[in-house]
Amino acid sequence: MAAIAFTATQFHTTGMTEPLLGRSINRLEDARFVRGRGRYIADLATPNALHGVVVRSPHAHARIRQIQADAARRMPGVAAVLTGSDLAADHIGPLPCAVTQIPMTTPLVVPPCHALARDVVRHVGEPVAFVVADSAESARDAAEAVVVDYEPLAPVVAITAAVTSGAPLIWPEASDNIAFRFNRGEIGPVEAAIGRAAHVVECELVNNRVVAAPLETRGALGEFDASSGRLHLTASAAGAHAIRDLLADSVFRIPREALRVSIPDVGGGFGMKNVLYPEWVLVLWAARRLGRAVKWIGDRGEDFVASVHGRDSIIRARLALDRNGRFLALDTQVLANLGAYVSTVAPVVPTMAMASAMGGVYDIPLIAFQAQGVFTNTTPVDAYRGAGKPESNYLIERLIDIAAAQLGMEALALRRKNIVSRFPYASAMGLTVEQGSFAHAIDHAVAAAEGFKARQKSSRAKGRLRGLGYACFLETARGQPNEVAELGFGEDGLIDLKVGTHSNGQGHETTYAQIAAHALGLPLERFRFRQGDTDDLDSGGGHGGARSMHQGGTALLMAAEGLIENARRLAARLLQTGVDAVNYEAGLLRVAATGQEISVDEVARVSYQLASDDVAPGLAHRATHLCDRYTFPNGCHVAEVEIDPATGEVKLARYVIFDDYGRLLDPRLTLGQVHGGVVQGIGQALFEHALYDVETGQILSGSLMDYALPRADDIPSFEGSLTPDFPSKANRLGVKGSGQAGAIAAPATIMNAVMNALTPLGVTHLDMPATPSRIWHAIEAARLR
Repeated sequence: MAAIAFTATQFHTTGMTEPLLGRSINRLEDARFVRGRGRYIADLATPNALHGVVVRSPHAHARIRQIQADAARRMPGVAAVLTGSDLAADHIGPLPCAVTQIPMTTPLVVPPCHALARDVVRHVGEPVAFVVADSAESARDAAEAVVVDYEPLAPVVAITAAVTSGAPLIWPEASDNIAFRFNRGEIGPVEAAIGRAAHVVECELVNNRVVAAPLETRGALGEFDASSGRLHLTASAAGAHAIRDLLADSVFRIPREALRVSIPDVGGGFGMKNVLYPEWVLVLWAARRLGRAVKWIGDRGEDFVASVHGRDSIIRARLALDRNGRFLALDTQVLANLGAYVSTVAPVVPTMAMASAMGGVYDIPLIAFQAQGVFTNTTPVDAYRGAGKPESNYLIERLIDIAAAQLGMEALALRRKNIVSRFPYASAMGLTVEQGSFAHAIDHAVAAAEGFKARQKSSRAKGRLRGLGYACFLETARGQPNEVAELGFGEDGLIDLKVGTHSNGQGHETTYAQIAAHALGLPLERFRFRQGDTDDLDSGGGHGGARSMHQGGTALLMAAEGLIENARRLAARLLQTGVDAVNYEAGLLRVAATGQEISVDEVARVSYQLASDDVAPGLAHRATHLCDRYTFPNGCHVAEVEIDPATGEVKLARYVIFDDYGRLLDPRLTLGQVHGGVVQGIGQALFEHALYDVETGQILSGSLMDYALPRADDIPSFEGSLTPDFPSKANRLGVKGSGQAGAIAAPATIMNAVMNALTPLGVTHLDMPATPSRIWHAIEAARLR
């Protein structure tokens, strides 16, 4: 297969022979989205529903002395004002952490996280009371009438301050504000290698805290059926089954079948909607208490203070090299901010996930990785696009540029000297990379940078600095192992397609239909995509970790094959022949020896008439793909920036992508995922920073007036190509996850370009985000030295 070349407006493929797979088609779901027919949580019209508003803490750390809610309860339209004492009286359990089995060096401390605070609040925005009324306006009015008497306590928001002796303690269970310690790799051999190395390069890098900021804020609807005793949560979320299991098992302590979770269209999530939130508990609990549906729609301000944030870590590292520039060992120490609570999958991010990608595409024989999770009086931190992999990649790619500068070497030469070139490759972190051509991507990147000197000269003539940056990346993509898929003919002739993953905008409705249509030889319009309902499919791994095609796509292919086998068996019965004599092709079942044939639609229709223990109605098949293998997306990106030294303003002038995602099922959809990830990486590198006041713990970037997201005019037209020449061996489709890769590669690529522009002025270090203010101050500081 040839590479897929692209610009911002043009896509084409060459060498593709499949009628559906490998071909870019218009997204099936877009027809309803562009016509305003998407069905989001705020669109749900539930008769007689009550509306909830959360009263949130204005303090980062405070003791709750008293909550006065009587006046609010007497206001017109108010059905209830619920507090932590009501929650306790109803024996509602705390929100659990879903990943407590990680092999930590010290026990994982998981303090109780109640849906409404009890006694103490630990971050601005923590829920304190839940007001339910017959309208959102009445609920908001009553929420303002709730008076909470707080005794302020000293907060701590910075990671380094939290682990300093004498810092305010956030939890009695964590006497040093440390939630866990995690080690991977042996420090002894690494120290020995550092001791005998010709060169040792050290650095300290910050991964800035970011807000996910999806287009759709969070929202939820809780319902209770008194006749069956069944709860139903509808939410703007991802991963219906995990949310159901956590709520049923740990919070409400009811059988899983007594709780249904359904998820409509979701307007973006980027990891933050995979999390179990207090509001999910509150709407269900209130609906059960009041006997009426309860709806809550969060506003943008609530998303900033009460939806999990991403990143926020400090990494200290030492890289040992021999006299020829070969990497000998890497020692990495991470302080990761968890916020005030241990969120749903937060412990995975700075431990297993970050460690898995440590070292990137480079042959580093020895790696020691140490991580500590730190409590602070801030909004909890959890998985955000890439979840640990961007941090690992940022470290090694910045470290290589730093090492090259200190050793007087060319950074690209240092990369080439140490890049993995023999496969399969067993990394020092215990993963085996099956195949790839990492050096090939660098070759493409170098070619793309041709003419840089001339462009740099042109920028200088305008009084601007132009910088060139490269960064490779390696992702360890899998997410939760295993997945379930089901295909079945409905009585209306459409084929229901169900998979346990969930789209937040990735195009699942299109790509899954492409897989099924290709496997069954039927038109795309025959398929009806259904997702996000635990009553439709009783298990599933949800979205996350760039897993959907790797795990869910393979499960769907297996379901299609199983459906064909079921059709062959029933067709053989109807045609009075042996199963082996029946062949399936493009919707027809034929007996070659006799010429007899019957359509799969007729077989499906008959299956409803003959439904029994051995004949499934609707000609359906469910398949489970058992797989814990990773795929390894990889590539090399190039960025050119132009900086005005008088103001520090940065313009991203060029961005070039050369990536390997294995087999491309729909090239344009893949590019869309990559472009989206790159834009979020650009945001982290140049614009985004969730800042807290160190004295009060107040968030200083709590709205889009204060928190800068990249706009269309900040983004250049992307250049480059994707290669399908290295299909993954980890799944039958040959795919590698593309959903997170852009966010993994972009921060280091851009920061290397920024530093390339600033180094001639004597600037030796700059942390993300590279805002005009930071760049200007760095230039001025260098001038004064």
